[in-house]
Amino acid sequence: MKLFTELRRRNVFRVTFGYVVSCWLLLQVADVLLNVAEAPDWVLQTLFIVAILGFPVVVFFSWAYEVTPEGIKREEDVDRSQSVTHVTGRKLDRAIFVVLLISLGYFIWESRFKDDPVQVPSEAGQASASADSSQSAASDQLGSREVEATVIPEKSIAVLPFVNMSRDAGNEYFSDGLSEELLNLLAKIPDLKVAARTSSFSLKGKNLHISEVGELLKVAHVLEGSVRKAGDQVRVTAQLIKIDDGYHLWSETYDRTLEDIFAIQDEIASAVVDQLKITLLGEAPRARETDPQAWSLYLEARHTHRQMTADSLKESQGLYEQALSIAPNLVAAMKGLASNLMNQENHGLLPVGEGYGRAHAILERALELEPDNVLVHEGLGWLAIFHDSDLARAAVHYQHALDIDPSDPEIIGASAALLVHLGRPEDAIGPKEYSIARDPLNPVGYSNLGSIYYFAGQWDEAIASYRRALELSPDYIGAYYFTGAAYLMKGDAEKAREAFMQEGDDEYRVKGLALASHALGQEEAFRAGLEELAERWGGQWPSEVAHVHAWTGDADQAFEWLQKSVDEEEGAFNPIEPLLGPLRTDPRWEPLLESIGKSADQLNAIEFEVALPR
Repeated sequence: MKLFTELRRRNVFRVTFGYVVSCWLLLQVADVLLNVAEAPDWVLQTLFIVAILGFPVVVFFSWAYEVTPEGIKREEDVDRSQSVTHVTGRKLDRAIFVVLLISLGYFIWESRFKDDPVQVPSEAGQASASADSSQSAASDQLGSREVEATVIPEKSIAVLPFVNMSRDAGNEYFSDGLSEELLNLLAKIPDLKVAARTSSFSLKGKNLHISEVGELLKVAHVLEGSVRKAGDQVRVTAQLIKIDDGYHLWSETYDRTLEDIFAIQDEIASAVVDQLKITLLGEAPRARETDPQAWSLYLEARHTHRQMTADSLKESQGLYEQALSIAPNLVAAMKGLASNLMNQENHGLLPVGEGYGRAHAILERALELEPDNVLVHEGLGWLAIFHDSDLARAAVHYQHALDIDPSDPEIIGASAALLVHLGRPEDAIGPKEYSIARDPLNPVGYSNLGSIYYFAGQWDEAIASYRRALELSPDYIGAYYFTGAAYLMKGDAEKAREAFMQEGDDEYRVKGLALASHALGQEEAFRAGLEELAERWGGQWPSEVAHVHAWTGDADQAFEWLQKSVDEEEGAFNPIEPLLGPLRTDPRWEPLLESIGKSADQLNAIEFEVALPR
């Protein structure tokens, strides 16, 4: 008791408590400032060690010395009757109170404005998401609607785009690429539900509360972080956050070289697996290593490609080719280059046949290197549908991809395209809904399911799905056109015209307004629109002109333009297009379908089913 009383009299407890609180506050502030200054980790670690070493010194000083009006004296040299420790104690109390207030303010700021809101930079982010939608639209011409998830699995996660903290804003592709590679790596874990890339990246540039992220993406956890890249040096900071309480389950900082980037991905994935306590049939998935320079070029090419402009397609082609010159067997770059070439031909940037011809050769080479790569099979399946009109071969590729990974939402969603072209749009609804449930913010999905409903004759459901796509992407190409076409099928020509007027694509707008003008009895406007459609786009897409002739009752011209489509257009027309409905009772219809391998008997002979995972 005497020792306790003496410790209290000499203010040892006050000094000790004040020192601990002050050190905590100073270290927190130093962490923020050093992070902004991009100081190496050892600086903060040194400050922490100094604070620990200073603790016994401060305790000893408060015991052995006393602050007096004449200055600092050894305690044994101070007359007890003249001691002012009680005055010093009151001053210490006031100082501790101020430090506690400051610490409390900092704690509130950190928990409310630093940890909870998920902040990701907007630069290039929305363009990337929008471009990704455009690229996906080129490989899946169908549509989707929203599927609500009522229960959020505990073992679920979204990988948000890591923040580019590099001084060079051009390194955005690298931080985005690392995020996507981590997402792909985690998606290989059987017991873990991972939000799709399009949905996660659609939040880039938005300052959302962590709970809003969880609600939008239907996940229980978020993996976020930042990347600093300077030459060959890379610093990656990652943190895993639990949605329901906003607390960090794990965080780590990695200071490595570019050559270690794959090891960093593995370590982050393993940490996530450990924190979520996921039971795996084997070890956690590991990143496939390749030449780091080629990988960096591939990431930049993919980022540029998704902007989907004439310049970005040409630029990304060069980047893909540079990556492949360094690593000729990098299948991801091969698949990217093949998609790039097909997109260029679709947009008239390459001569007819050149883009698809090169893409086919590249994909076949990729298949030799990785026979079980599901995305290569998906690319070959898409090419078989939309370029070769070989649905049987497409079924082989899609079935092989589904056999390899029967739960992959991208492959399952892409299979809806084949089901529609096989004349089974009702069967395509389930697979597309499955993919949307795992990618709920992807406008391509809703547009694609809208098209499935359109082909199935469910006009109201089609309109609702297209509207959802437009909410997510107001300039989505074709969404207003198909909305108008659905209204036209319902018999509401006025609403159809309003929708067609808002379509941003010239060909779709001209075609739609010609259809609406005919339905409204405006014959002169109809003839002018049909003539413009034929002159400007008839050579490239004769089937589009055939649609208008068929719907407006000119069967002879419709069959003439359909035959041009068979002879000249890459990829045969889709027989279940509702605008072709008036031709189905014509005696010329069935022979035409047989000539392109799309009669009912020919399609029914192609076996293809999609079993949805539970």
